[in-house]
Amino acid sequence: ERMLAHGTTTVEIKTGYGLNTEAERKQLRVVHRLQEDSPATLVPTFLGAHAIPAEYAGQSDEYVDLVVDEMLPAVVEADPPAFCDVFCEEGAFSLAQSRRILEAARALGLGLKIHADEFEPLGGTRLAVELGATSADHLVCTPPDEIELLARSDTIAVALPGTPFGLGQSAYTPARALIDAGGALALATDCNPGTCWCENMQFMIALACRTMGMAPAEAISAATINAAHAVGLGDELGSLEPGKRADLLILGVPAYQHLAYRFGTNMVEAVVAGGRLL
Repeated sequence: ERMLAHGTTTVEIKTGYGLNTEAERKQLRVVHRLQEDSPATLVPTFLGAHAIPAEYAGQSDEYVDLVVDEMLPAVVEADPPAFCDVFCEEGAFSLAQSRRILEAARALGLGLKIHADEFEPLGGTRLAVELGATSADHLVCTPPDEIELLARSDTIAVALPGTPFGLGQSAYTPARALIDAGGALALATDCNPGTCWCENMQFMIALACRTMGMAPAEAISAATINAAHAVGLGDELGSLEPGKRADLLILGVPAYQHLAYRFGTNMVEAVVAGGRLL
């Protein structure tokens, strides 16, 4: 409800807060049930490889076995997600482990996503391009050569400026380099209880313009049509065109630049989702 009130009509919901088969299945089951009643479009993503649970400390390969051999087949059979994601990072999953998980997910027919280069560049962005991932998230410390590689690919870069802001960090996704190289950049909140509890995409637009060198129009495109493509729905929503889902906002401001100029308030006066005024 808070996301809708702030103008978000499409939400990707990632699992990854259970880290065992039944808990991960339960989270996907909840997403599917929410979709039955929610006016928003919900996109479920399996993120069983979000972290290594305490009981597998020092045994990360064994946990990857569980994800690949048990979790993935179970969730695909029960409440199938649209995508599989993995956190490729120091202290989480290595590049080789990430590859194994994503290749197993692809074999089961899932779209691919990756958390990459949030703190350390392990090659996750290159892997995303190689495997044809729909999107790659974070990309704070992605090396220049991988930025160029990403820009030439069909993989959408997803910047999450609320996360370094929430962590009190100074480094943000190098949006200007990616855009200038011809890449497609999306914006999202990364709303989560660990690093970024913020439901307001308007704030993300303002933050992106301040910290990532984006123009207001670029940030709005990143939060709408590019974000739609980042969840595989760019042909159905994300822009006001005949034949697309009628999701639109009425903002109580005189010009679109106010989305970049103002911050911390809700400028939405009305939300239409699927052609229905909420």
